[in-house]
Amino acid sequence: MVVGAGLAGLAAAEALRAAGASVVVLEARDRVGGRAWSEQLGKARFDRGGQWIGPGQDRLAALAARMGVDTFATWATGEKILDDGDRVRRYAGDIPSLGPLELVQLHLALQRIDRMTARVSARDPASARHAVDLDARTVAEVARRLPRRVRGVLDVAVGAIFGVDPAELSLLWFLAYLRAGGGLMNLSTIQGGAQERRFVGGTQSIVERWVERLDVPVVTGAPVRHIEQPGGASGGEVIVTSDRGRVAARQVVVAVPPPVAAAIELTPAAPARTQLLQKVAMGAIVKVCVAYERAFWRERGLSGEVVSTRGPLSVLFDNTSADGAQPALVGFVQAGPARRWNGDTTAIVAQLVRWFGDEAREPVAIVTTDWSAEPWTRGCPVGVMAPGGLTTSGTTLRQPIGRVHFAGTETAAEWTGYLEGALESGERAAREVVRAL
Repeated sequence: MVVGAGLAGLAAAEALRAAGASVVVLEARDRVGGRAWSEQLGKARFDRGGQWIGPGQDRLAALAARMGVDTFATWATGEKILDDGDRVRRYAGDIPSLGPLELVQLHLALQRIDRMTARVSARDPASARHAVDLDARTVAEVARRLPRRVRGVLDVAVGAIFGVDPAELSLLWFLAYLRAGGGLMNLSTIQGGAQERRFVGGTQSIVERWVERLDVPVVTGAPVRHIEQPGGASGGEVIVTSDRGRVAARQVVVAVPPPVAAAIELTPAAPARTQLLQKVAMGAIVKVCVAYERAFWRERGLSGEVVSTRGPLSVLFDNTSADGAQPALVGFVQAGPARRWNGDTTAIVAQLVRWFGDEAREPVAIVTTDWSAEPWTRGCPVGVMAPGGLTTSGTTLRQPIGRVHFAGTETAAEWTGYLEGALESGERAAREVVRAL
């Protein structure tokens, strides 16, 4: 039994079926894909959830190719914009336009983060030297002595990657996450980085084609409420109770976000895992897609990429469809402003006008997705660990409990938090089950 029809759950289901197991997937939503969700907007289909693929994400690239879904380059031609709250300025390259001394301090801060990252294992961060100290600290402490504008740029990067403020995030978890994804700059950039390419037709098209080809029943509208191991961890069957009934299985893979997994009652209880999950909070992200008649920013020599230390939008990218038929921009409201989000897009349009002029005043359409309001995700882009979580719980997010195994991108040791990480986690959980069977 696999709980969750996102990329992690489907990867587990496919691997288990290939190993000869009989498999059923239960999904709470009325759709498949989890945090991969695509819908029509204007003349094209756009992603309301995860949408990018970068170098090194080999599982995702292979899956897309197998499903016949092409990729195309994220538009990155032209100058970028930095809005530091005081003024709007253009810049080129990956580092926002700051003063000479500020640039030096930013580079030094990035180098320090890289050195710290190299000393932490993505697979076992608690084994790092001084792990308890790192876990007790927050990411905000790394940047507290930096000038306001430099600190603001780093805050934007952390918020975009994790959906939280640096003061909410365990430094040890942060470093392990960066190690899993190739470093902070790799996770923050387009060319050569994690935002390098997108999928023609949207990410969910991969999942939809995948489900059609799987020799596995996928039951939607079936949220799981209770998982019982009547014989304890030593043997017997597992009873899974969902809104569609009760099913017995020999092994179970739970492949849902941590807060959703925490809501599933386990019998016998697992207090150590419960305590750990209480220290995992989903990031807060509102994804905003804005469609226009023309890609006027390209005409002005702009890439569409913006970094802003003033809200509500903190980052912005060109999001035009692969064929160019539907010009669009995509941005993110993150952390505190996302938690206070009330659905009003007036301030967002005002920001776009501030950056691009009056042509940005009349979009064809604006679609916002508040992932914190999605009951079967409860936030985005990823669950993050609060200080103390990694070294005080006595377990890990991926540690099985008897015949119940755990997947999901938060449990990944490679590309944690990304679509690639979801696939890696599903494959790892499937290997655990095969060994147990």
